[in-house]
Amino acid sequence: MPRPGQPGCTHHVGLRSVVSQLSVDVELADEIAQFYADPLGHVLFSYPWGSGPLEGFAGPDTWACDFLNEVGAEVRKRGFDGHTAVDPIQFSTASGHGIGKSALTAWLIRWIMDTRPFSKGIVTANTNTQLRTKTISELSKWHAMGITKHWWTLNAGGAGSMNMYHNDHRETWRVDAQTCREENSESFAGLHSAAATPFYIFDEASAVPDKIFEVREGGLTDGEPMTFDFGNPTRNTGRFYENMRGKFRHRYNRRHIDSRDVKITNKKVFENWISDYGIDSDFVKVRVLGEFPSAGELQFIPSEAARACIDLTVVVQPHDPLVMGVDVARFGDDQSVICLRQGRDAESQGWHKFRGLDTMAVAAKVVEIARDKRPETVFIDGGGVGGGVVDRCRQLGLDVVEINFGSKATQRGYSNLRAQMWGNLKEAIIDGIRLPDDPDLITDLTGLEYGYTLKNEIKLESKEAAKGRGIASPDLADALALTYVMPVYPSRLGFSGTQQATAADYDPFPG
Repeated sequence: MPRPGQPGCTHHVGLRSVVSQLSVDVELADEIAQFYADPLGHVLFSYPWGSGPLEGFAGPDTWACDFLNEVGAEVRKRGFDGHTAVDPIQFSTASGHGIGKSALTAWLIRWIMDTRPFSKGIVTANTNTQLRTKTISELSKWHAMGITKHWWTLNAGGAGSMNMYHNDHRETWRVDAQTCREENSESFAGLHSAAATPFYIFDEASAVPDKIFEVREGGLTDGEPMTFDFGNPTRNTGRFYENMRGKFRHRYNRRHIDSRDVKITNKKVFENWISDYGIDSDFVKVRVLGEFPSAGELQFIPSEAARACIDLTVVVQPHDPLVMGVDVARFGDDQSVICLRQGRDAESQGWHKFRGLDTMAVAAKVVEIARDKRPETVFIDGGGVGGGVVDRCRQLGLDVVEINFGSKATQRGYSNLRAQMWGNLKEAIIDGIRLPDDPDLITDLTGLEYGYTLKNEIKLESKEAAKGRGIASPDLADALALTYVMPVYPSRLGFSGTQQATAADYDPFPG
């Protein structure tokens, strides 16, 4: 809660100055202002939980509580002072059916509007009917129960506009609901709330045109901007997909909500769907699991196989070599990644991710970690700027193996060395390796497609081609794949290195 001298104090004072001067409202404004960085507290305070329409309900569902607490944490992290713009708070949530996201939308709107004088917002959905019957209908329900309802005028549509505004500040303190037609995209441009919070809420975000997302960016440059995107993950293309799994994912706080984990949902319906269609069907993935549909027949590593490896129990043998893979960032939105794998365990030794580091700094990190962990072999992607990392590591006395992804494969059936190492990785995943519970890694592993050359060799989709489909560079997966580029033999067995030596009692890719 903001106190004098802390972020949010200016908003506390501002809220008192714009409410009615009735003593009860001054007191209420003081109480409401304390929830500036506490949206869950605002929800619990504002509505008559346990009585009337909310009889039998003590508060929001667990997933919604977690969501609201995380929003509050992001507010506190930025510490907006009412003057200097801060980085946008951006949440993107894919879910199954019936989880209560319309209620959460209503809570977010009323929390922002109650605690931030002169905030402006836009809430959108694909059709007018959806806005009126779902989003605004839900907002109307919670508005009617809200302790501050007398501060606001709410128009729920009908023949007119759908909006909510402060009774004394109709034009400057409001939220408007409008459909997301691409030809109307300019209406989503900057809301210009430099001293407050411009905010955007996109419902059924999979159906929102990419142009709307792009135009929205212009409203995130002043004040304390916030965006909240919700939707069933119906398609593997478009900006919602890119925000969740593609090239923009690093900007968002991302969540997948399984409808079966939500208290209010009808579990029997989901059981019937799973029985009828199967747990791995796209129908169930989208409507129940909150997962995007399968990438299709061209997906190289199956999603189910990758997810099955999360926190998998494996046995590490004493002779299993520790191997390091280093993927070096090529572009501005890529990251350099260091992965350490010992036998079937690709989690316990740790992962290291870096953005914005030059080759000298990346090399220094590689050497530092290698000296600490003492891997048997260090494989570095030497393409592009990676060559500089290789050279610098060698200058610093670290013996590394440079890998050129485009080099000729050493195993039959692959078009190049990158396809080969991914093929080895795929086999390892299918057999079972331990992976960290990292959504970005799973996305990287399952996002790439493949085909065949005229020689019937497997050809893996390039990073550039994947980016053209809106898929982020698979930096995490490439780092892991580098640890499978060729066999590594442990020195503890009397032989070492990466050469194709024969050792009848040693499997370099243990299953």
